[in-house]
Amino acid sequence: MSSVLLKNIGTIVSGDISAPILAGNAIFVAEGKIQKIGNESELNVSGPDLTIDCVGTTVTPGLFDSHCHVVLGDYTPRQKQIGFLESEVHGGVTTFISAGEVHLAGRPKDPAGTKALAIVAAKSFANFRPGGGKVVGGSVILEKGLTKADFEEMAREGVRTVGEVGLGSIKDPKEAAPMVQWAKECGMTVMMHTGGTSIPGSSTVTAEMVVQTAPDIASHINGGPTAVALDEVKRLVSETDFALEMVHCGNPKIMVEAANLCVEHNALERIIIGNDAPSGTGVIPLGVLRVTAHLASLSAIKPEEALCMATGNTARVHKLPRGRIAEGLEADLVIMDAPMGSVGEDTLAAIEAGDVPAVSMVLVDGEIVVAKSRNTPPPVRKPVVL
Repeated sequence: MSSVLLKNIGTIVSGDISAPILAGNAIFVAEGKIQKIGNESELNVSGPDLTIDCVGTTVTPGLFDSHCHVVLGDYTPRQKQIGFLESEVHGGVTTFISAGEVHLAGRPKDPAGTKALAIVAAKSFANFRPGGGKVVGGSVILEKGLTKADFEEMAREGVRTVGEVGLGSIKDPKEAAPMVQWAKECGMTVMMHTGGTSIPGSSTVTAEMVVQTAPDIASHINGGPTAVALDEVKRLVSETDFALEMVHCGNPKIMVEAANLCVEHNALERIIIGNDAPSGTGVIPLGVLRVTAHLASLSAIKPEEALCMATGNTARVHKLPRGRIAEGLEADLVIMDAPMGSVGEDTLAAIEAGDVPAVSMVLVDGEIVVAKSRNTPPPVRKPVVL
């Protein structure tokens, strides 16, 4: 892998919500990892293979879509669309988390088929990067008959996630809780559907059911697409320590209410951001950026905090070595700026004003995978490859 120097950076968003902005104007990448961060004059870097002049713009970690219903390949049978993942990379997303391959036609629901689907999806996406993006695929759906040995086998074969609890035949917390515990013991991260029924075969899930099941993530706390009542949101914010996911394909009013509750309860490190697509709402390549803009413009959350929710918060919950700009982590980076015509003078000001920022370049493991976004508006300032 080549070495890359990003210089003349105006703002570095760290991805760490406890310290969202980093000092410095340069980042040095080698062998796909972030090696140095700081002022260019102090990095002591000589002869990088590639230099990118960021012309005073903003660099963030690659964004995460914390809730993506992939199947196999870059195709969604739900919307019969090809290339939706690659298109989302043009919106700055470099990591996708499967919430379950539930849209597969004829999806098996017996233990053997359920386990096989999770394993094959995990292995397939480990070898396939649509548009350069990294997909954590193979999110197992809880079905009747799965055993602790099944979870142990899936974990050995690369399955990292339990998809939304409630989408399969296991719906009662009394049945779900033991499986959730097995999954956690195997190192898996557990998601749980929260809110009204989303697709045929799923069920309405209340806050009490989420509390009894004890997942790692209360998926789409603002609804997928129908939200729980505000009193139930208050309970999940104040009485649990679960990660609280906010999605584009949900209820915007409850998202803002939940965001302000998290500010009130000092729980910003618990918020993660996703699309919950493809779904009946569609495919939304800029959904993650839109949620960051909604949170920063309609709630008390700052724009740099919203970007950390879409990066480092999700990486931490899913135990992934990226999502923050820190030495030794994978060099998935986005260069962005205010879009032409925005009232904001830079990325953060544009997001705070409610505008989707302009993605001008995306790097994965230090390699440029998007040199010009086809989906965001053009930036005011364009980075230059030297």
